[in-house]
Amino acid sequence: MVCYKFGKKMNNNSIFIEKLRSSGLRPTKQRLEICRLLFDRKKTFHFTITDLCKIIKKEINKKISLATIYNTVHSFKKKGYLKEISVNREKSYFDTNTSDHHHFLDIKTNELIDLKKEDVDKINIKKNLPGKKITSIEVLVKIENNN
Repeated sequence: MVCYKFGKKMNNNSIFIEKLRSSGLRPTKQRLEICRLLFDRKKTFHFTITDLCKIIKKEINKKISLATIYNTVHSFKKKGYLKEISVNREKSYFDTNTSDHHHFLDIKTNELIDLKKEDVDKINIKKNLPGKKITSIEVLVKIENNN
């Protein structure tokens, strides 16, 4: 197996073990499989916990508990290896691309699609909140077919 980071091939097992340990997790076989599914890709990956459970069931064909999946994903998010994108109160996506960037959300297919920063003009926020500063701006553009 090969892991890609910024287009370069890397030995993935040692990287996955380091990701798990730095996230406070023991590198079990199940967690290593989760790492492989999330990070052994050339392109970034958007998913919900439900999506990931289905992919694990289909691709790995091994039982990994929902608690293990949930805890692993949230530990990676807390460490900064994943970004959470909340689309509403009931649904969050996770993204393996942790840089600041925008998204399209196809509301019919529930597909989250990367939108580059240069594809959006400068955003001017006119309101300030006392004692707060803006650290990043990320736009979620909801789209649908115009039929």
